[in-house]
Formats: sequence, structure tokens, C-alpha cells
Amino acid sequence: MVDEASALLRRMAHGDETALTALYGEYGGVVYSLVFNVLKNKPLAQEVTQDTFLKVWQHPDAWDSAKGQFSSWLLTMARYTAIDRLRREIRRTGKDTELYEEIIADEQDDTVIELERLQPLLHRLPHEQRQLIELAFFKGMKHSELAEALDLPLGTVKTRLRLGLQKLRHWLSEQS
Repeated sequence: MVDEASALLRRMAHGDETALTALYGEYGGVVYSLVFNVLKNKPLAQEVTQDTFLKVWQHPDAWDSAKGQFSSWLLTMARYTAIDRLRREIRRTGKDTELYEEIIADEQDDTVIELERLQPLLHRLPHEQRQLIELAFFKGMKHSELAEALDLPLGTVKTRLRLGLQKLRHWLSEQS
């Protein structure tokens, strides 16, 4: 995908809007999922997803392939755009949230897991854990929504998610 992303970015630098459409088609879903996980708000997540791709459109030369994968760069930009938006919303509404504190604490860890590394590891998980992680991360479902959708007790959902994430962290640390 690196060559394809590079080609799309070069086309975008020349004003080719179809390249932006293709890039959005390839990455729009995962960017939205990540942004939604930060904001927990569909309209805001849609706006931030658009803002992220607008930034790419305006600065298609910003990604340096020598510094990492395109997907990691794009997701990092999306995450920081979402965090900036969350901060603005908190200032605007005057509401401080637990979620905000979690995100800011997590900001200390600059590691963005490359999708290429994560995908094979997800398939090593038991189906019950993988299904929950995929629904929570890629669909933005909350614990209570997962419990209801899968007809599971809330405690079971939380335990399976925690165990699955612990395994993923362990396997990722082994790869480093």
C-alpha cells in the first residue's frame, strides 16, 4: 500500500480529486473508527475524519515514507486532530470528562500500532476476544452496547476485552 499511497499523494499534489476519493475509500473507515473512539460522538467524528483528509489534501507532501508507514502517519494525524477537537469541545462546553483524562494520559505513549502488525495478532486471539476488540475498536461500540448486542453479561465483555488486549500488548512487545 506504500507505493499506492505515494502514487495517490503525488496525484493529489497535482490537484487530482479522484486520488483523494480513492484514499478516503481505502482509509476512511479506519480513520473514522479511531476518531469515534476518541470523541464518542458521531457528528464530531465525521467532521474530524473530514478534517483529517482535508489536511492530507492540503499537504500531500507531509508524509515521509522514510519515517514510517503511511497508515501509521495518517492514524497519528487523525488521533491528534481528534484530541485537539476534544479539547476545544471541553473548553467550549466547560465539561471535563474521564475520557479526556484517559486520552491525555495515553498521549504519553506515542506508539501507533501499524495495522499490518496488528491484523495477524488479532487472528491469534480466541474468537470471543477478537470479536469484542474488533467491534469496540473498529465499530466504536461501548461495553454496554457490546454486552447487549452479543447477549453477554457486562462483566464477561470487560474481562474478555481486557484479556485480549493484554495478549495483544504481550505479543507486540515480543515483536519489538
